[in-house]
Amino acid sequence: MTPEQASAVLAMACQEAAHESVTTRKVLAAVPADKGDYTPAEKSMTALDLAWHIASAEVWFFTSIADGAFPQGGGGRPEEIKTPADVVTWYDANFGPALERVKGLSGEAAAKIVDFFGVIQMPAVAFMQFNVKHTCHHRGQLSVYLRPMGAKVPSIYGGSADEPFQKPS
Repeated sequence: MTPEQASAVLAMACQEAAHESVTTRKVLAAVPADKGDYTPAEKSMTALDLAWHIASAEVWFFTSIADGAFPQGGGGRPEEIKTPADVVTWYDANFGPALERVKGLSGEAAAKIVDFFGVIQMPAVAFMQFNVKHTCHHRGQLSVYLRPMGAKVPSIYGGSADEPFQKPS
């Protein structure tokens, strides 16, 4: 991938990430305050831990892409993140600045081959799509938790039974 190609892909990928973040935030915010410990199965993450994973992984991906390296470790929910609202507040504070770092990459940096734990090696910009897929996967999981917790499912890629599709006026 040339630096020019990487810059073009980066611009589109950053736009997509920003667009998806609106939906991600709606799903995170839909988790009821008193249901953070809900889990549909023994092997599943709790709703709070899954919400944290979604929010923190996005910022981790952006930071890693901007730094040109994926560090190991971390990822656990900090002690101060106690409620779904805490996750949303953290996401609101950290998503934008992390995405801005990625937007600031040069074409050369976006085209640089980056190693993902010895499993995948690809241009830094290609990890933006990997991140979107990761977020959508886990956001889908969390959206399935919502109704059993007594919450409403927001529209994601169209209406839901709780938030029907509205045509623009």
